[in-house]
Amino acid sequence: MPFGEYPYTIDDKGRVVMPPAFREFVEDGMILTRGMEGCLYVFPLASWRRVEEQLEGLPLTDAASRAFVRFFYSGASKARLDNQSRVSVPQTLRAFAELDGDVIVAGAPGRLELWSPARWEAAILAVQSDPPQPDLLANFVA
Repeated sequence: MPFGEYPYTIDDKGRVVMPPAFREFVEDGMILTRGMEGCLYVFPLASWRRVEEQLEGLPLTDAASRAFVRFFYSGASKARLDNQSRVSVPQTLRAFAELDGDVIVAGAPGRLELWSPARWEAAILAVQSDPPQPDLLANFVA
């Protein structure tokens, strides 16, 4: 499971070096797509198939489900690490996540996240100032 946060830089061609701690996680390829709170999600190919199954299971008759699938799936892009362990982030995804210059590469259960430092800081501060409700964390620490 990938965990930790690493500051990197996105180059002028839209490439980000994948932190050594995460390389094995995505060595067989990955899918980049729009994430929540303005970040990008990076799924290893095996995990992406499970995501697709969940998206396929959403009701086609529900407008909110269709909108979410459209948001999430239409932004998806297949990628592989290059010889320098970099991943190319498509321009449309860079624009969505406001990735220009510094980038935070963070681990999360089953995925990685790419953040602009400003959005990352805002997301972390938001959780600090308004943590999840106690019932969501009831079994967090046993």
